[in-house]
Amino acid sequence: MSRGKVIRSLSMGLVLLATIFSTHAFAADLPQGDALLKQIDKNLAPDSYEMYRKLIDIQPDGTRKEWLLYTVKKGADKVLALFLTPASDKGRSTLRLAENMWLYIPGVDKPIRITSLQSVTGGLFNNADILRLDFSNEYSVESMDSTGAETLLVLKAKTNSVAYDQLKMWVNKQNVLPSKVECYAASGLLIKTLRFKDIKDLGDGVPRPATVETDSPLYKGYKSLMIWAAIKPRKLPDEIFTLNYMPRVQELRR
Repeated sequence: MSRGKVIRSLSMGLVLLATIFSTHAFAADLPQGDALLKQIDKNLAPDSYEMYRKLIDIQPDGTRKEWLLYTVKKGADKVLALFLTPASDKGRSTLRLAENMWLYIPGVDKPIRITSLQSVTGGLFNNADILRLDFSNEYSVESMDSTGAETLLVLKAKTNSVAYDQLKMWVNKQNVLPSKVECYAASGLLIKTLRFKDIKDLGDGVPRPATVETDSPLYKGYKSLMIWAAIKPRKLPDEIFTLNYMPRVQELRR
């Protein structure tokens, strides 16, 4: 074999080995990424809790509309929220069990089904955002890139019923909390960007983002804010996460 052929053969072998090692390294990173995602969920909120938060929608002309919600969550797939203000929405409640969602309106015979991409407020936050489950419950880590002060996680939806097909999440290495999340459709279209801000103790002794801000290239000039006022771990029975309990959520606040 000529010297040139030997060199080409060695070069091809080195490229193949580099590819193999790179593939194995990437595969080894995925369990680490999934573990990181679970830690992020833990840092964002307790496993079971009650909280108060405000939703604010801001239109391009500066007009604002606000809602105050009382919310309880249990485990990976149960969320129940009650509207306290404004008066026009007071008493409404929303329930999420995994990917199934309902809206209860006082005076209506029974709760009605709603979808994750709809919005009970009509703002940029859809129902999946307002009744958000743990990220690790809905997404798996597709890739992980650690550079500088942040780690970039690319997340892929586990099922077609998830609101967003893919997320790009920038995670602060120091506090292991997301700083920014880009939400994409299956087509690759950027739907919205979520920005996590104002890290502070919300009442349970753990620093968490107190504000989530979102905007969308599809709705120029519009912005929505989700502001946490308080969060507290609380044990909750499964019976309250039912359609029959939706008219009675107020009882939990007594």
